[in-house]
Amino acid sequence: MEMKFSGRGLTVSDRFREYADDKVAKIEQLASKVQWLEVKVTKESKARLADTQFTVELTVVVLGPAIRAEAAAPDKFAAFDIAFAKLLERLRRARDRRKVHHGSRTPAGVAEATSTLEPANPNVPLHVAVKEGQLEEEAEAAASAEGGSPVEIRRKVFPTVQMSLDDAVDRMEMVGHPFYLFVDEATGQHSVVYRRKGWSYGVITLDSECTEESVETRGYRKDQTVDA
Repeated sequence: MEMKFSGRGLTVSDRFREYADDKVAKIEQLASKVQWLEVKVTKESKARLADTQFTVELTVVVLGPAIRAEAAAPDKFAAFDIAFAKLLERLRRARDRRKVHHGSRTPAGVAEATSTLEPANPNVPLHVAVKEGQLEEEAEAAASAEGGSPVEIRRKVFPTVQMSLDDAVDRMEMVGHPFYLFVDEATGQHSVVYRRKGWSYGVITLDSECTEESVETRGYRKDQTVDA
């Protein structure tokens, strides 16, 4: 598998390249027809917190939608490990969806799905573990520096893409987002699909002519036939 490295704010060292190369064999075990892996390393010289100074973004390019994961940490090796664990989990979910689609109704067990995650420290409260204190500190620093509210609203604009609901679910899982905005090719309406519990997903559609809420449920790719 080919690997492509790029750095912003730093030069990617040979040691880091070798470190990444030693781990990528796991990707080919979970994904088929992998074309290449893109590794982007960014160093923020003006990061408010040392814990976010380095960011590593991993993108697996396969025949189909790319699969991405990103993480920030005090050094690039730690950031790579966190992003790589996220990437493996998303690859496992994509593989398990293919198994379900082919007739196997038993997704990966909890032990397998969490095998790459570090155990939580029972002596550390959950609110500390998720670094709420650091987030509050960052917000206060931003408010102090800008002299205003720490609340930020960022707008992103993307090209209109029409696809099926099933493809939207796949895209959402592959980029690791909890939701995905798309145009439903069956109706032409703007919709958003989101993750619920387990293997359950929801989709919300806005219709200017709708007078009351309606709900329907169906299976994943129920109208498609797949050879066993």
